[in-house]
Amino acid sequence: MLMKKGSIIASLAVLLVVSGCGAKTAQPSPSQGAQATPQATAAKVSGKLTFYTSQPEDDVTKLIAAFNKKYPDVKVENFRSGTEEVTAKIQAENQAGKVQADVLLLADSVTFEGLKKQSLLASYKSPELAKIPKNLVDPEGMYAGTKVMATVLAINTQKVKTIPTSWKVLSSAESKDAAIMPSPIYSGAAAYNLGVLTRTDGFGWDYYKGLKANNISVVKGNGAVLNAVAAGEKSYSMVVDYLVAREKAKGSAVDLIYPTEGVPVITEPIGIMKNAANEKAAQAFVDFVLSEDGQKLASDIGYTPIREGVPAPKGLKSISELKVISSDITKLTEARDADKKQFTQLFGQ
Repeated sequence: MLMKKGSIIASLAVLLVVSGCGAKTAQPSPSQGAQATPQATAAKVSGKLTFYTSQPEDDVTKLIAAFNKKYPDVKVENFRSGTEEVTAKIQAENQAGKVQADVLLLADSVTFEGLKKQSLLASYKSPELAKIPKNLVDPEGMYAGTKVMATVLAINTQKVKTIPTSWKVLSSAESKDAAIMPSPIYSGAAAYNLGVLTRTDGFGWDYYKGLKANNISVVKGNGAVLNAVAAGEKSYSMVVDYLVAREKAKGSAVDLIYPTEGVPVITEPIGIMKNAANEKAAQAFVDFVLSEDGQKLASDIGYTPIREGVPAPKGLKSISELKVISSDITKLTEARDADKKQFTQLFGQ
């Protein structure tokens, strides 16, 4: 679940469950919430790990390289695309009889709630959850947030002289024909934004109708959005914050604004597929991503870490500094397909 404004970040206590079986006491399955020590796990983990993600390719490469330094005997094979396309691949594989992924790292909790509802995820309560905000973790252990990613306004500073402070700029005359956003048909973040904003006072579907009337461009993903703004092809955009901060640090003429109304936030959760072929490696991968080393890597790459005690990179706000716009996760999950269908009817995507 996403944290609302003013909520207090709390640590999640990790339960170690011990069960008996027959004449000897057996170690419970990690998928039931139990966990071997990290040292013991590191010595035993090997084999192929299949990883599905929506992270940018360069970031995936860095993550896998860092993981392999700790677990050199694991060969990670990855598939990456937009969250909605990755989810479609999972559904197709499930229909065919077997999901090939062991572990998933996708945009938002709504995606994982949908997979959880289908009983496609395994419960795993990593010991690293003790340092992850409780309200950003599924209570049943099906998934956990890995970082904090806000959707913000981004501008080309050479094109825009008056800095906007409100989301309304994207439907106003000053951005007519000059704004761009990612498609919720491809981007999980955009799909989440659509669900939240259409259920928030002051926005609703009228806001998206205003974007359409203002001739906002809609492209596949957040990366394409940021590229268009950095190149000066567009002046205004709706895009995830870390991409803007990263491009600004390179010297591009871009800047990000956290609008006064607040921002939708996704946490790019991680989860393990039910009946994963390499469960031990999947658990080790989850542990690494949530560990201090994994979260420092996320910060070095340019993401706001989710783990307590690991600071946000320069130019980004931590979760406690954000005014978050959110909505009921159950309603968002139930309505996602209908929301995308309505968006398609409006924008012709």
